[in-house]
Amino acid sequence: MLNRREMLLRSGAGAGLLGLTGLLSESGMFGSKAGAAALDPLAPKFSHFPVKAKSVIWLFINGGPSQVDTWDYKPELERRDGVALEGFDNKTGFFTNSVGPLMKSPFAWKQYGQSGTWVSNIFPNLSRHVDKMAFIHSCHTDSNNHSPALFKINTGSTRMGWPCVGSWLTYGLGSDSRDLPAFVVMSDPLDRGLPKGHASNWGAGFLPSVYQGTWLRPKGDPIDNLKLPPQVQPATQRAQLDLLAKLNREHLVGSAIESELNARIESFELAYRMQTAAPEAFDIQKEPEHIKSLYGLDQDHCRHFAAQCLTARRMVERGVRCVQIYSGGMENQRSWDGHQDIEGNHRGFARETDQPIAALLSDLEQRGALDETLVIWGGEFGRLPVSQKGSNPGRDHNPHAFTFWFAGGGVKGGYHHGSTDEIGHKAADDRVSVNDLHATMLHLMGFDHERLTFFMDGRDFRLTDVAGQVVHPIIA
Repeated sequence: MLNRREMLLRSGAGAGLLGLTGLLSESGMFGSKAGAAALDPLAPKFSHFPVKAKSVIWLFINGGPSQVDTWDYKPELERRDGVALEGFDNKTGFFTNSVGPLMKSPFAWKQYGQSGTWVSNIFPNLSRHVDKMAFIHSCHTDSNNHSPALFKINTGSTRMGWPCVGSWLTYGLGSDSRDLPAFVVMSDPLDRGLPKGHASNWGAGFLPSVYQGTWLRPKGDPIDNLKLPPQVQPATQRAQLDLLAKLNREHLVGSAIESELNARIESFELAYRMQTAAPEAFDIQKEPEHIKSLYGLDQDHCRHFAAQCLTARRMVERGVRCVQIYSGGMENQRSWDGHQDIEGNHRGFARETDQPIAALLSDLEQRGALDETLVIWGGEFGRLPVSQKGSNPGRDHNPHAFTFWFAGGGVKGGYHHGSTDEIGHKAADDRVSVNDLHATMLHLMGFDHERLTFFMDGRDFRLTDVAGQVVHPIIA
């Protein structure tokens, strides 16, 4: 039974939708990506302009890797090792009472490739790929604290509750896979915890929740309920889902939470399809032995990260739009947060990640997929050129300077953009903000960052808010 208000609502909407359907059919909307996207939020969509990159793998170096111990060679630090930095603001880092003198890198450096890129010796495998990488040495951010800095680099805001880069990309592009999540996140699997801020780093914020990242559990089944319970037959499950979808869609009429309910309906359907597709996609043991050896699955020190990098490659080749892999967990020695013993900290985490990331680049290239995949390396901030006092000195947080590199996906390999001062303390030339990084990421995926918007609370919001410039020199 319908009351008068419901009858008028349904009758009026029905007549209007019949007319709209006719107009959209005449204009060719149905059968197109645009038409499909109107009915399915994860259907493939057109970008603003054609580009090579179709997917992103972001290797998130969690904790704040030291630029002056990885990719930003500073011989001046060697010459001034042990000298106090005059005029230094001890509030730059997090531990204001532990500021020591300038400290040289404990690692040896050497030039590699036709580009002559200087690389620390903690990356013996990645050093062979520098001519594929476009480096941005002049990055800077707004916070010296992990949680807000993580939110900033992931979402463009230092506050939680905003959509992350992966959510904006899936909102803008949809997914080429109907059987796997569009956006996948893998965290550190060695009992070192999630990054600070946890799931807010891959949340959809005010975007429909269908665009949030799907976190893969580090141990055991990566996703709950991937296997059908033995007492449930496939036909029975299909009938249950059809009934649930029918009831939910009836409730959609006049619902004020339409986008959330649509997302829930789609999540049920995706979960059903994943019971078949995901176990196959996650089964890296099906890979040839030489591929597993290339990534380091036969090496105890890097097996966990090797498995994640290989899984990421299998995800993107099956149409997953965005994959983010976190190296390092909650804090300090459990991540790249080298407050103490910067040598031991960075050498250890580099040993875990160097071979798998180098293998990922090689594997994508030999499959002809590197041009279509944007690979990103970087964390939430950098580290100071001065030491942090202790028995084994480390480095404190530095929001004023850090390095990112991009590979594949239409970037100019072997290119170096921007620079820091002579000791790596602050971004000096061609400074690049987080908004600029995000604008560049979106551009490489085919989007004008000023046009990728979502209307909420009376205005259009975007990932870069009211700022951001594309770093065009790194684009091929």
